[in-house]
Amino acid sequence: MRTQQVGLTRGGRDADDGWEVAHPLGASPLEGVTMAGFRDRAAAGLDMRVLPQPAVIVVIGLGDTRLSVDGTGGHRPMTNLVASMTPGPARIRGERVECVEVRLSPRAAYAVLGVAPHELHGSVTGLEDLWGPQARRLVERLTDTSGWAERLALTGAFLTERAAAAPAMSPEVAGVWDTIVARRGRVRITDLAASCGWSRKRLWSRFGAQIGLTPKRAAMLVRFDHAARALTSGGSIGDVALACGYADQSHLHRDVLALAGFTPSALAAMNTSAG
Repeated sequence: MRTQQVGLTRGGRDADDGWEVAHPLGASPLEGVTMAGFRDRAAAGLDMRVLPQPAVIVVIGLGDTRLSVDGTGGHRPMTNLVASMTPGPARIRGERVECVEVRLSPRAAYAVLGVAPHELHGSVTGLEDLWGPQARRLVERLTDTSGWAERLALTGAFLTERAAAAPAMSPEVAGVWDTIVARRGRVRITDLAASCGWSRKRLWSRFGAQIGLTPKRAAMLVRFDHAARALTSGGSIGDVALACGYADQSHLHRDVLALAGFTPSALAAMNTSAG
């Protein structure tokens, strides 16, 4: 589930490390949504630290899947979960994992989750806490379906139905988020407010209500995401700091420590959800 243990192969299976991976055969029915199916065929086991990232991650466990989640709320066994963009220090472990993983952009998350984004801030939450009986029915349908193509199609249809009944994110907020992502977090908040014709105060309020973060925190997160991917891919700390727009290595160190809870050197050596 976006771990370094799993090599993703489009539309098929990957025997590396004993994991089976499947992707939808066609385009996603919703903008900002990507999905994959995972099965631990050889009991390779899952042990992953979850990093902050510019997406909300939904994991829908199938059958006897049980996940052990250690985070700010302590130790919890969970079958399904929703990890916010800034989940806090979190570690997920499991054996014989079989699941559907859904990655939601902030715009998609705003449409399908059914809660205000700020309510998820800093948390890993059980899916049933958000969707109640709908979550249980979805899990039952997915578990009773053996083929990955049909499972992913069912998940896509479920998300599409939820999105159809949800309010749309304001175009100004969506545009500011898209600008932050396109510029990899290298933005000035004053410029963002001017670009949508809002005051800084109004942008702060509306963006926080619909994204769940302040614009400054969102820019910091997007920049960190690029840095985390580069570090876990073997980039040197100095090169990563320069390439990702940090003032210096100390600036990178402070941001990584603030968002991930450990140093860039420790991050580079870990099995994480980056990459």
